[in-house]
Amino acid sequence: MKRREFIKVSSLLGTSAAVAPPFMLGGCVTNPPPGTGVVSKSPTICDMCFWKCAGEVYKEDGELWKITGNEDDLHSGGRLCTRGTGGPGAYLDRDRLKKPLMRVTVDGRQTFQEVSWDEALHFISEKMQGIAASAGPERLAMLHHGAGGHHFLHLLRAFGSNSHAEPAFAQCRGPRDVGFRLTVGESASSPERTDMANAKCIVLLGSHIGENLHNAQVQTLAEAINKDVTLITVDPRFSVPAGKSKYWLPIKPGTDIALLLAWMNVLISEDLCDTDYLDRYAIGFEQLAEHVREYTPEWVYLETGIRPEVIRETARELAKAAPAAIVHPGRHAVWYGDDTQRSRAIAMLNALLGSWNRKGGFYIPEKVALPEYPIPEYPKPKFSTGDAYPGKWPFASQGVTNGVIDASIGEDAFFKGWLVYGTNLPQSIPAVKDKLRAAANSLDLLVVVETMPSEMTGYADVILPECTYLERYDDLRNSGERHPSLALRMPAFEPKYESKPGWWIAKQLGNRLGLEEYFPWQDYAEKLDWQLQQVGSSLEEMQKIGVKNFPRKYPLYFRDGQRVQFATPSRKIELYSQQLADKGFDPMPVYTPPEPVPSGYYRLNYGRMPAHTFGKTTNNPLLFQLAPENQLWVNPMVANEWSIKNAEYVRLASPSGAISNKIRVRVTERIGPDSVFMAHGFGHKSKRLRLTAGVGADDSELMSNIKIDPIMGSTGMRSNFVTFVKEQA
Repeated sequence: MKRREFIKVSSLLGTSAAVAPPFMLGGCVTNPPPGTGVVSKSPTICDMCFWKCAGEVYKEDGELWKITGNEDDLHSGGRLCTRGTGGPGAYLDRDRLKKPLMRVTVDGRQTFQEVSWDEALHFISEKMQGIAASAGPERLAMLHHGAGGHHFLHLLRAFGSNSHAEPAFAQCRGPRDVGFRLTVGESASSPERTDMANAKCIVLLGSHIGENLHNAQVQTLAEAINKDVTLITVDPRFSVPAGKSKYWLPIKPGTDIALLLAWMNVLISEDLCDTDYLDRYAIGFEQLAEHVREYTPEWVYLETGIRPEVIRETARELAKAAPAAIVHPGRHAVWYGDDTQRSRAIAMLNALLGSWNRKGGFYIPEKVALPEYPIPEYPKPKFSTGDAYPGKWPFASQGVTNGVIDASIGEDAFFKGWLVYGTNLPQSIPAVKDKLRAAANSLDLLVVVETMPSEMTGYADVILPECTYLERYDDLRNSGERHPSLALRMPAFEPKYESKPGWWIAKQLGNRLGLEEYFPWQDYAEKLDWQLQQVGSSLEEMQKIGVKNFPRKYPLYFRDGQRVQFATPSRKIELYSQQLADKGFDPMPVYTPPEPVPSGYYRLNYGRMPAHTFGKTTNNPLLFQLAPENQLWVNPMVANEWSIKNAEYVRLASPSGAISNKIRVRVTERIGPDSVFMAHGFGHKSKRLRLTAGVGADDSELMSNIKIDPIMGSTGMRSNFVTFVKEQA
């Protein structure tokens, strides 16, 4: 018998939902027109995506009016993207979680019941203490996404556990960061450290800048285009950046490593590499030259579909522009299971061009040396996250979400409790539904902290409603950038309903667990003010300016002839990786052909759209108006074969038998006949998300053929296939 039933939150809070005021376009009703009343503003950091642009919240007569970018902010350049300006919708969304909810059984059926904060926190703290007493505090794990998760990570570490994982690692950027660290000793950073505004040639390899709206990246790419940069877009789709490019290379999906190795072949065989840079900073060039000898443009043409003369011409364009040339590292790097090696190839190609930490290539980011607030040292855990899945993924620099989930299933499971913050696992992790149910039935405690009733809340014992980013303090933003910079998020409003800021929830739990010494502040503003005063500022100043920029202490790029040590074992850029060889992996990237598309099926490609941050924003009432559903891109030849018309609805079926929600077809020559494409984040099952529930298709439910990267554990999701199930008239 199941211990936990999946609960549809739609059945809850019926009365309060029914009387909630409807959302009104523009965020509030103003009379006279906006801007003519008493206007005030306060600083914030946008939370509509991970880019964390600094902005300013404008209120008129105390009511929310608009949010704009902070002109002193490098992340935004004074302008917010579509999603950022839609921030008022997150605050005013009628479907927000309003009160703590606890799982109870009524008439033999499980449901959620509204409880007080005291009841919810008491229940959680009792369960946490029980786990610590019976199995150890390390058996409580956290799965999290977003800056607000830092409060709960602090609580977890004070409790004695450092067991945690972010889906953003194994489901997004992890292979890129690991691949770059194995090669140059550093990650590509976030925001990416690309110097596109000064570049003369840029390669976008499956990186859809302009569709993903990573703000500063879009602006600097536009600046580069205005300077007549040579833009090369490698993508099976004619994407937005492909339309701005000198070269569009419609590559056969899954063959990117072959193209990268062919470019290296051309650079080396035609003596186009930056030999001075390589002599000074790199090792393994001779091994690489021998390794890529067989990857001729003629041979690679048969794999990629890119003509040999185009491969040679684009390689020469890169060399002509070097070192002001960038092969962009991308972001969502989990594709075919060989993703660390593909990212290694990108890093190696940039090294051959001499672009790493050179003007027009990659710059050296710098942060503010911001002191940590003085608290006692955390207890030392007996176990780490990786101990839950020993021997797997030796180069995983963080916890792997899939490993944590697998290690939470069964009576003898390693993990006994989860704290889930800000991540909707059913949509962010592929092929996970059955595992989530099994894990939920095995765990002694499952707490979800959220602002919205996502699908993940249906698995919880307790749901804690966090207030939105416009109602809370969080940690100072201290991202590495072209110059050091701090930005402040502060509450523009008191929390709506009974929602609370994350720092308050973590502190209250800490107090109940006897961890008061780790939470000495009465208000999080005290901690922020102390930190700011250590660097010559104050909370009072930051509340006025929002962003404070500091002078650099170190050069932005390598100086000519500068002696540099890289954070690799050899202290050099490692074109040949002894680290990988020692663990039984290929020391240099090797191309493996992708799995062929089964007859009658099409490769499922997925990505972003400008209006939404995946499933996080699809219920936002402002952004929903712009893009209420996703569309399925279908080549005209395929549409004709299936007698599918433009704007017609179809369903998709996977080889495992999964059937999607209906999705509207967009017939377009911008995609080849072997693939279809949709934006991720739609097809929500939670009916409490009243705008977006059941609207569009969810690509993740069609994914069962997942390719795990053996180096660091990422989940390659582009090896999935679908066919059509036409809607009946």
